[in-house]
Amino acid sequence: METKIETYFFKDDGLIPNSKYPLILYKNAFNEKGTKAGTWLEEHFRQNNWTNSWRNGVFTYHHYHSISHEVLGIYDGSATLLLGGESGQKLKISAGDIIVIPAGVGHKNLESSSDFKVLGAYPNGMDYDILRGKPEERKQADKNIASVPFPDSDPFLGKNEGLREIWKKIK
Repeated sequence: METKIETYFFKDDGLIPNSKYPLILYKNAFNEKGTKAGTWLEEHFRQNNWTNSWRNGVFTYHHYHSISHEVLGIYDGSATLLLGGESGQKLKISAGDIIVIPAGVGHKNLESSSDFKVLGAYPNGMDYDILRGKPEERKQADKNIASVPFPDSDPFLGKNEGLREIWKKIK
């Protein structure tokens, strides 16, 4: 299968700030599934300097990260995610997909298969926070998001492609 690149913009909904940068979905980015795929993703992301990785799922509540962008590599199963907040967009994702989520973009797992597994990582091994769209979080979150550095590379395509090209047009 050929990798398809999709982009999605989400507007500030008052609770979830979202981002001026689009979320990037790489559909069918890789073929391997299961533990081997998780290991491949971790190494591939590491080679592109996206580290501080973890393996798990996606929270079932709206949340976003204000101090870092995030990449999710789906290495088993499937899920329907709600992206961009309550008024955002539902996306069906499955093993082989990679999602680059800009700082501030809300995400929530609406439904997933019992075998759904994700590997997440952050540019330059940055730390992350978990904000839930509470009004008292917003002022500091906006400051944090504005100061998140532009990534040195795309977690999937490397130094000169992917978000480096897509986001550069907006920067």
